Order: sequence, then C-alpha cells, then structure tokens
Amino acid sequence: MTEHPPVTPEVVAIPRPVAGEAANLVGKTRDQLHDMLIQAGTPERQARMRVGQIWQWIYHKGVRDFALMTNLAKDYRAMLAERFTIELPEVVTRQVSQDGTRKYLMRIAGGHEVETVYIPEEDRGTLCISSQVGCTLTCSFCHTGTQKLVRNLTPAEIVGQIMVARDDLGEWPELGRAPKNETRLLSNIVLMGMGEPLYNFDAVRDAMKIAMDGEGISLSRRRITLSTSGVVPEIAKTAEEIGCLLAVSFHATTDEVRDRLVPINRKWNIATLLDALRAYPKLSNSERITFEYVMLDGVNDSDEDARRLVQLIKGIPAKINLIPFNEWPGAPYRRSPQARIRAFADIIYKAGYASPIRTPRGEDIMAACGQLKSATERGRKSRKEIAGEAGLG
Repeated sequence: MTEHPPVTPEVVAIPRPVAGEAANLVGKTRDQLHDMLIQAGTPERQARMRVGQIWQWIYHKGVRDFALMTNLAKDYRAMLAERFTIELPEVVTRQVSQDGTRKYLMRIAGGHEVETVYIPEEDRGTLCISSQVGCTLTCSFCHTGTQKLVRNLTPAEIVGQIMVARDDLGEWPELGRAPKNETRLLSNIVLMGMGEPLYNFDAVRDAMKIAMDGEGISLSRRRITLSTSGVVPEIAKTAEEIGCLLAVSFHATTDEVRDRLVPINRKWNIATLLDALRAYPKLSNSERITFEYVMLDGVNDSDEDARRLVQLIKGIPAKINLIPFNEWPGAPYRRSPQARIRAFADIIYKAGYASPIRTPRGEDIMAACGQLKSATERGRKSRKEIAGEAGLG
C-alpha cells in the first residue's frame, strides 16, 4: 500500500518572532494573553480583568489601536503599544463576483499568500477560510492540490481571515454608538479553503475557540464546519477539542477511484474512514456529517455510484452535498451534466438522505473551494501532463 507523504516539521514550520519585536496579540488564547500581560508587568490581581478588556476590544469591537481602549489607563495603553501589536493578514487583492461572492488574496508573514472567500446567501453569509499555505494532499480535481505545501498557518493568520472579512463587511460595532442590528453578515465559517485543517490541528483549534468565544466574535460551534479529506486519527479530536460540525471530502465510492481523486485514501481507505465517522463523538440526527461529493463526468457520477454511496454510509446520520465541478484552466475533468447530477441526487434522496446540489458561486472570479491562490500554476502545464498526474493518462 502506498503511504501518504508525511508532513515534516521543516515543511510546516511557522515563522518565529525575532527577539525584541513587538508580539502580536491576535490568535493568542486567553491563557497565553494572560501570561503575556504578566510578563509585561501587569499585576497578577489585575491580569484576568485586563485579558477580558483587551479581548473585547480586539474581538468584539474590532479595535486595532491601543489608544482607543478607553477603559484602560493611559499609561497602561502606552505600555501595550510599546510591547505588543494587533496585526492581521494584509489584503493584496479583493474581487467581487457578479453574484456577490467576495474573494480576498491575503499576504501573511514571509510574503506567502492565501485566499479567503465570502459567500452571501439569503439566510446566511459563509466565509471559507484556509488553514495552510498550499496543500500536501494533491487531490487531482482540486486546484489547491497543484500548489506545494509551504507551511501551516498560525492561529493569528487563521482567525485573522475572519477579522479581515468583518472589516470589509463593516460588521464591527461603531464605537460610541448604540449596538446596531445583530443580523450577522458573516454567520458561518467553513474550513474548506487551502490546506487540510487536521494537519494543522492545534492552530485550527485555537483559532476556532477564539471565533466561538462569547465575548468576542461569538459564532456558535454549530455554525462552524471543518472539512477533512480523511485524516482518521484526528477525527475524534475534532469533536472533543473543537466541537464544530464535520464535513468529509468523499468524492468516490470505491477505493480504486478514491485513490486517484483523494490520494490520502491510500493510507486511510474508505472502510477505515467510515469506521471513524460512525464513532464520531458528536454524531446525531441534529449534528449530521456532511459528505462532500464533487460530480465528475464519467468518473464518479453513475447510478451505480449513487446506490453504492447510499450503502456505504448506511447508519450514519448524514447529508450529501453534491458539488458540480468548477472547472479551472487545464483541469483533467469535466463537470457532470445537470441531468446526470439530478438523477444521482434523486437516488440518494429516495434512500432517505438530503442531497442538495450546490449552486456554483463566484465562477467568474474562480472563487470555488479548491480554486485558490493561483489560476496559472497548473495552467502552465499541458492537459496531457495534468491527466498523467491524475492517473488518467
């Protein structure tokens, strides 16, 4: 059996602060922030209160200037400004689709770039965020899979994507004014951007705990969905340490096809993955697992595939999101015809599972999950080369 390539410390190393540099407070847990304030000279008896005050300024009010933190003494604000910073990723480009989808290219430490996508809908606003620069999984249908893994994102860089999007949406409360309507423009988060979140578990966990904190961004855990390609050893930890909803990039009903589409299947095959999902601690009818299934013409979209999928997930409270493939330049696959997708969905629906067909969003700006960062990296290769890499040549 072919082993999945390991994630080495050298590949995923994150930037370390240089001695003497001001430390960024974004992305720190409450305990870490407490320790940093103590080390900066805050009396122990005051530290807990100061953590709460600073936390609310950063994550509830969106303030980046210590001078505006008016419930802190002036000399304390001056100390904070001297010792610390409040830094977010830098927006390099911002694109807005005809359908209102927004795509942000953000620059992080080291000059690396990641993308974040905001998708407005009638009943919610979903932000698709990244957890790594590039990806190690090389899924053959995914545009991010064409980009080598550079490193993991830090908690600051993960939660920073949420904060940047809230900046752009104008969703922070206005200082000195009564709270505005609490209808959230950014109401949901999906970890479905660049990277495999479970290969950066600790940073994702810490960032999501900040996003869920009731005194800050305050998103419900049930409005956060983590998507994994199937890193089996980390699946139970997701429920225990994060508590969010789970989605699985499934995409095939046989190991032969899934090995090609999602190479991590060679390490943890379909049977092993499904065993882990059946044992998922938060599994219930109210917290179903979402199976993501990209529809690829002639590859995984037959009636037989649909029937096999229903049998495979039998007994798992689930819904199946059918995703019309968003083609990118040089892609080795084609989107299944709409009639074929509907027929596939009908078989699943009649078996008792919700089978929504995702409406493609932001196609004019290549905003679909998996089409992140670079439209040119794979475009430099011929279709024959790409098909060979995908095992289709």
